[in-house]
Amino acid sequence: MNNCQLLDIEFEHNGQNQIITPVLIQDEQENILVDCGYPNFLPYLEKAVQQKGISFESITKLIVTHHDMDHIGSLAEIKRAYPHITIIAYELEKPYIEGAKTSLRIEQAKSTLGELQDEAKNQAEQFIRFLASIEPAPVDQTVINDECLPWCGGIQIVHTPGHMPGHISLYLPSSKTLIAGDAVVLEHGKLNIANPQFTMDMEAAVSSVRRLLDFGIERIICYHGGLFHGNVRQALQDLVREYKS
Repeated sequence: MNNCQLLDIEFEHNGQNQIITPVLIQDEQENILVDCGYPNFLPYLEKAVQQKGISFESITKLIVTHHDMDHIGSLAEIKRAYPHITIIAYELEKPYIEGAKTSLRIEQAKSTLGELQDEAKNQAEQFIRFLASIEPAPVDQTVINDECLPWCGGIQIVHTPGHMPGHISLYLPSSKTLIAGDAVVLEHGKLNIANPQFTMDMEAAVSSVRRLLDFGIERIICYHGGLFHGNVRQALQDLVREYKS
């Protein structure tokens, strides 16, 4: 996994200490960042990259797994500061990232408002305002399912819907590594489906996990939880079995 650097970023959000794990994929010509955190996270990212001995200026591309706030929050800020960076996203995600369509997360949150009591409703409305404040950003290049990008020994696009319809994961065959995004999370050493409350289609999410079994994955990196230590195939099989039952 020597071409894959984990950028563990610790921060406080809603009064809680949290960690997210963007990833930097490298070869002799490319430094490719995967996902970019919440709004105003550019200083965190610059520091994390610098700690790996790399200048943020040397980043060439930024691949987005999906348009959730903690994955695209700093995208517009990054593009302004480093306009040479090519922004890459799945074709279904492009209109949401660019602001041509309303965020699916906003639509999901609005759909629950009628069921909520006053305090919860106020919190939901505040959440919607926060989502709406995320600045759109241009997508320079779109990708499709099973497309193989030629950089860093090959980067295969794996459409993993469920958490969101346009969610993708990235498979690096040269190191048998999967960058999972939110297709799965790592909680207490165990793989799991990302928070069901924010999973738009649970059946599709489980099917996506089942599809990952088609790949010879030896290492899996979760945006929430980092690097999984253990037998990846067995863990994925256990997860599918758990939700199937």
